[in-house]
Amino acid sequence: MTTFRRIVASLFLSSVVSVIATVSAVAQPKPGHLDEVLRQMDAASLKFQSAEATFQWDLYEKVVQQTTTQKGTIYFKKDGTKTVMGAKVTSPSIKILEYRNGILTLFDPGTDHETIVTPKGNQAQMESFLTLGFGGSGREMAKAWTISDLGDEVVNGVQTAKLDLVPKDPAVRNNCTHMTIWVDSVRGITLKQSFYMPSDDYRTAVYSNIKYNQGVDTKPYQIKTDSKTTTDSH
Repeated sequence: MTTFRRIVASLFLSSVVSVIATVSAVAQPKPGHLDEVLRQMDAASLKFQSAEATFQWDLYEKVVQQTTTQKGTIYFKKDGTKTVMGAKVTSPSIKILEYRNGILTLFDPGTDHETIVTPKGNQAQMESFLTLGFGGSGREMAKAWTISDLGDEVVNGVQTAKLDLVPKDPAVRNNCTHMTIWVDSVRGITLKQSFYMPSDDYRTAVYSNIKYNQGVDTKPYQIKTDSKTTTDSH
């Protein structure tokens, strides 16, 4: 598995197989709709400070025809011009994920082991995944992805724009053939993401109970190591 693929796997840690409850029929896109959505995302990115949510990540593996599920909480927070992300998986076992200052850290308290990934030459790619629908601008998204407008769709009572994204970078396409997101473009928040791989495995992340631009208590997301912690670096 390549370093970049490890990064993507860690970012999502699992995902997809099902439909989200309370989803209406997709409305056909209108002319100019995509431009409007991207403009709304540009405006939302200027207002975005933070978001915290409950998540469910599902990973479907075609070879074994099985789905694994992880649940927990996640936050995204602006730190100057950068984005900080933290996630705490609470089920089926506790794991903590942090992205800060261009470094991705995955900590497993059960084994007291941390994996540190420094995306040499791939930081822009990681940032594009991190901010995809969480404070990222439409302009920046259009630089990294070829975007298809799939119309509006209501997800859990929220009007979203359903967009299909194909990576422009051939190296990224080796790991991701395309990605579908359901984004509340007014707030710049994604409610659902589906990530498709060349292996025909696919991942879905569903976000709910979203707190927008509220203070985030980052203590539950802190990685606590000690003298016995083992470390792996990539």
